[in-house]
Amino acid sequence: MNLQKLLPKVIVVVKQGGDFIRKEQATFNLDRLEFKGPNDLVSYVDREAEKILVAGLQELLPKAGFITEEGTVSQDYAPMQWVIDPLDGTTNFVHGIPFFSVSVALLSEGKPILGVVYEINRDECFYALKDGKSYCNEKEISVSSTSTLNDSIVTSGLPRSHFEKLTNYQDIMTSLIQQSQGVRRFGSAAADLAYVACGRVSCFFEPYLNSYDVAAGALIVQQAGGRVTDFQGGNNYLFGGEIIAANGVHSGVLEIIRRYW
Repeated sequence: MNLQKLLPKVIVVVKQGGDFIRKEQATFNLDRLEFKGPNDLVSYVDREAEKILVAGLQELLPKAGFITEEGTVSQDYAPMQWVIDPLDGTTNFVHGIPFFSVSVALLSEGKPILGVVYEINRDECFYALKDGKSYCNEKEISVSSTSTLNDSIVTSGLPRSHFEKLTNYQDIMTSLIQQSQGVRRFGSAAADLAYVACGRVSCFFEPYLNSYDVAAGALIVQQAGGRVTDFQGGNNYLFGGEIIAANGVHSGVLEIIRRYW
């Protein structure tokens, strides 16, 4: 399989999903909103965008399986698997906050080898191949050269569940707020990771995420020169639910997280 030839075709499919989401912004009705769980929103837009992505990607690699946010399952035993979040930032979308993305990764034997993150409203497409470079709209990108927290912006999510760990999370945030130039919560993990990769922010961390939230973005960060780990400094970030993705501040952020988590 030639990944160099596959990548532009994947980007076309991802942008088709993004175009659908963009068009739906203007007419979206909150009455059509659903809940998968407490504080966990889903809409017909998520589901229809996923159908577009699955159909397009299935044409490209008919034998590949799928891991998706909205539950598409096909050949989940396959050595090659697409990992899809059709609308990462659903809560932002339904409230009219223009920060959300499409995330698609291709796994081989459980490891990302291709990743695409499309930030829809900025029309910015971030992508990378394993052992290659990372790009945004055909321009090579790299993580920031900043190596100290006091020169850094850090991004994260905010807990929507597992509130028994809320005090631990607050302690981490307090420490980072005191030591960095600022902490931001944008609302799309995939786009947060893309922002680490292109140097806009120095670090992204969050617990309780899924593979479809991070698979594409993590690869893009790594190929842009960044480091990606779980909260123990290990490699179980894809399916382990915890991720730290950063440039040269990674070790400092990891130390803070391990102290309180």
